[in-house]
Amino acid sequence: MTLAPHQADWAPRAAREARRWAEVLGDNLLVVHHVGSTAIPWIAAKPIIDLMPAVRDLAALDAAEPAIRALGYDWRGEFGLPGRRFCLLTDPRTGARLFHVHAYQAGSSEIDRHLAFRDYLLAHRDEALAYEAQKRAAAAAHPNDSLAYNGAKSDWIVACQARALAWWPGVSGRA
Repeated sequence: MTLAPHQADWAPRAAREARRWAEVLGDNLLVVHHVGSTAIPWIAAKPIIDLMPAVRDLAALDAAEPAIRALGYDWRGEFGLPGRRFCLLTDPRTGARLFHVHAYQAGSSEIDRHLAFRDYLLAHRDEALAYEAQKRAAAAAHPNDSLAYNGAKSDWIVACQARALAWWPGVSGRA
């Protein structure tokens, strides 16, 4: 598991990729949020940018699967989370993952969960640094097992997400 120091190009890369999604999804797309650790400027992260499109209609998103695949994405469907559409983009030369995309229909509580967590870490540097410490410990304990790495952080993330949702001023189902 490789954690990299924050890279200044992560936000511009996320914005460029969001524009590619906008071209493909048209009016069905409401917004693309940059979420995950690469959206937090002062912590280390796996160098994979997480994007979260919010769409008007999941059926229309599903119908766009061929166009999304044409962008180079591997379409995984719900991939274990009802209401989500998960896609990943890898570098064709190296096989390294570049983007993880978690798309939801507007109104999903998952949108709130992701945005609250991101915004909370942006507003609470001490929590963000505690999250980085969790990530580093998980990476050291499970350098070659991404599922175990994620599991090692899970309890901390769930607890922090509860704090984040209690704090977050967002509107439920915000796109």
